[in-house]
Amino acid sequence: MRLLLIEDNGRLADLLVAGLARRGFTCDHTPNLDMATEAIAAQVHDVLIVDRGLPDGDGIAWLRDMRRRGHMQPALVLTARDALEDRVAGLDAGADDYVVKPAEVDEIAARIRALLRRPGPRAQTQLRFGPIMVDSASRTMLCFDQPLDLSRREMDLLELLLRQAGAVVRRDSLENALYAFNEPVTPNAVEAIVSRLRRKLEDAGAQGMLHTVRGVGYMLREAAS
Repeated sequence: MRLLLIEDNGRLADLLVAGLARRGFTCDHTPNLDMATEAIAAQVHDVLIVDRGLPDGDGIAWLRDMRRRGHMQPALVLTARDALEDRVAGLDAGADDYVVKPAEVDEIAARIRALLRRPGPRAQTQLRFGPIMVDSASRTMLCFDQPLDLSRREMDLLELLLRQAGAVVRRDSLENALYAFNEPVTPNAVEAIVSRLRRKLEDAGAQGMLHTVRGVGYMLREAAS
């Protein structure tokens, strides 16, 4: 799951990005609304985390404008403004949740998972293909009904491939999805994650499902009988 954090406090942003990464989320960060708008245009994000008082405007007004433009991904407002009228304004502007600072990372992560479980016009959170099942909201991974022990990026890769099972997913698309904007990426990073994931799937009994399409990307397909 990929998040976009819009927060101008650099120290707080660093703590949140690191804490959410440890809890299984890839988190992009922008310090202002203009950069957030560019980030949304460049990458699909599953949840937005929006501060209110930002250098170039009010996060609530920005969120209302994003809703008008058709960006309907779940949004959590994270702000120090705790007055009732502020909370009401945030929810009326299109926020799905409103959290007052300071808040623990565990609570924020739990609220994000709750948002992902809500029904609505957003990406399906439970995916199945052959013997493989991934629930991206609960971070559950099964193969032949047995738990898979995957790293965060291995699970993110598996989810991406499951969402397009039977089709080739380009290597550059996977790289963009697996790594946040400011993360360094080594030339063979995606290949290394694919190799580890393939080995774990095969150890779990799912042989011959993860394929490399040389020079293009990777795909999941049913194993030949």
